[in-house]
Amino acid sequence: MKKLFLILFLLTGIIRAQNENFRIFPSAVTQTEPVIAVGNGTPNIFFVSAVTTNTSNAFRSEGTYVSIDGGINWSGSDTCKGALILNHGGDPGVVVTAGGRLVLTHIGSIFPGFYSHYSDDLGLTWSDAVPMTTVQTDDKCTTVIDDNPGSPYFGRIYSAFVKLSIVIPPIFVSYSVDNAGSWSTAAMVNSSPSARCTGPSIAVYEDGRVFIAWASVVSQPPLTEDYIGFASSTDAGVTWNVQSNIYDANGIAGTLSEKNNIRVNGLPRMTIDKSGGSRNGWIYILTNEKNLAPAGSDPDIILHRSTDFGATWSAPGLVLVEDNPVDVDKNGTMNVIYYDDRNTTSDSTEVWLARSTDGGNTWTEEVLSDHRFEPKGIVGGSNNYQGDYISLISKGNKLYAYWMDDFSGIYQIWSKIIDIVTPVEEEQGLISNEYYLSSNYPNPFNPSTTIKYRIPLNPPLVKGDGTNAGPVTLKVYDLLGREVAVLVNEYKAPGNYEVTWNAANTPSGVYFYRIQAGDFVQTRKMLLLK
Repeated sequence: MKKLFLILFLLTGIIRAQNENFRIFPSAVTQTEPVIAVGNGTPNIFFVSAVTTNTSNAFRSEGTYVSIDGGINWSGSDTCKGALILNHGGDPGVVVTAGGRLVLTHIGSIFPGFYSHYSDDLGLTWSDAVPMTTVQTDDKCTTVIDDNPGSPYFGRIYSAFVKLSIVIPPIFVSYSVDNAGSWSTAAMVNSSPSARCTGPSIAVYEDGRVFIAWASVVSQPPLTEDYIGFASSTDAGVTWNVQSNIYDANGIAGTLSEKNNIRVNGLPRMTIDKSGGSRNGWIYILTNEKNLAPAGSDPDIILHRSTDFGATWSAPGLVLVEDNPVDVDKNGTMNVIYYDDRNTTSDSTEVWLARSTDGGNTWTEEVLSDHRFEPKGIVGGSNNYQGDYISLISKGNKLYAYWMDDFSGIYQIWSKIIDIVTPVEEEQGLISNEYYLSSNYPNPFNPSTTIKYRIPLNPPLVKGDGTNAGPVTLKVYDLLGREVAVLVNEYKAPGNYEVTWNAANTPSGVYFYRIQAGDFVQTRKMLLLK
C-alpha cells in the first residue's frame, strides 16, 4: 500500500524494545487524522487531536485527548467544547505552550475560516473561537510553536494555510504572540503563484527561522501535485524569501483503486534536524510520488534534503517506505511511519516504521502494528475519506506513534510507545542490562550486511567456567522458513557483538534473521537486492 498520509521525520536513537498497540480513547465515534504535540517545558503533557465523526448523526468535530503521564494513560472527549460547538470542521492543529496551555486550530463548518481555541485546564474547558481568517481555507493547515527558549521569538505560534477564495490560491500565515489569545492578520507568503498551492508544512529552527513547504498542483482534477515550493523567514513571518519551485514532483492525488478507492495525496512533509550533531540544520522534505524517477509506477516516498537552510536541494532519493509522517530528534536519526501491505493480503495493511541514521542515504524497516485492517472510506466522511495524516513524535528516550485503523470495528486512534537508546549509549555499551538485536545495516544490501546484538551483564550462569557464557544462535531464514545461513552458534559471554552476512551466493529476496539466547528470541527482516 503506497500512499502518503503524512510524513513525519523523527530523529531518534536505536530501538531497544516495543510496547503493545493500544487505543488512546476508545469510543463509538470515528477518529482519524491524529496530530500530536508535547510541550518543551512540560514533557509529560501530551496533547492529541483528531477529526471525529458521529456516524449516527454526521456531527463532526475535533477530539481533544490529553495524557499527563507521558502518553501512557489518556482522558478527553471526542468533541471540542469550545464555542461555537457547531462550527468545528476538523483538520486540527495542536500546540502545547511552555506554560502548559493547550492550543487547538481547525477549519470552520458553518462559518468559513480558520479558528483557534485554548485550554488552561488540560482540556476540561475551552475558550471561545478566535478567528485567524473568516474566508474559507484549504484543508489540513499546520500549526507549530517556537519552543526554544534561546530563540528571539520564543513562544510565537504559527499557522499556515491556503485561502481558496483567491482564484489561484497562495499560502498564508498567521501568528500569535500571546499564546493564541489573538492572531495577526493573515499575510500572504507567495503572491501571484502560477498554480494552485496546497498542503503547507511549516517548521521552526532553533534560532527562530521559519520554513514552509507546499505543493503546487495541476489545474485539472484530481489536482495532482506537480512541484514543490519553499519559503523562509528570518523575521518571524513578517517577510518571506520565496522559491516557487525547488523540485519537480509527480504526486498521487486521487483515489487508490486497490484499497477500496480511498482518497490519497502526495503533499509534502518537512522537518529540521535540531540534534546538534553533524547534520544539525539540515532540512528534509518528503513527497509521495509515482512515474517520476526514482519513484516507480506505484507510489513511493521521495526524499529531498538541504544542507544550507533551503538555498539548494539534493537530487531525489527513494525512501523504501510508503504512507508517512516525519520529525528530527536530539540524536539525528530520521524515523518515518507508514501503512504497508507487503506482508498482507491485497485488501489489508499494517503500520511500519522506517529509520535512517545517515541523513536518508540508507533505511531499515520493521512492523509497528500487532494487527492488520482493511482500508476503507469512513461512514459519514466525504470522497472515500479515511484520513490523510498519521503522526510520530520523540521525547526523551521514547518514540510515540499514532495512527488510525478500524481493527476494533470503527476507525479509532491507535498508539505504540517504542523505547530507544542513543547511538552513543549503544556503541559504548552503557546500557547493557538487556538483550538486544539491531536492525541490519545497510538494508537493503548487496551483498553484505552487518547485524549487532548484545548479551546482557547478568544472564543465567550456563557454562560453569565463571564467564556467565551461554549458548547463542543467530540464523537466517527465507520466506518459507528454510534455514539459509548460520551466523552464530556458540557460547557467548556478556558483551556487544556484531556479525556480517555475505550473501554473494544467495538470490535476491526478503530474508529473516533470528537470535536465540537463553529465553530471549527475536526476529527481524532484511532485503537483499542484486
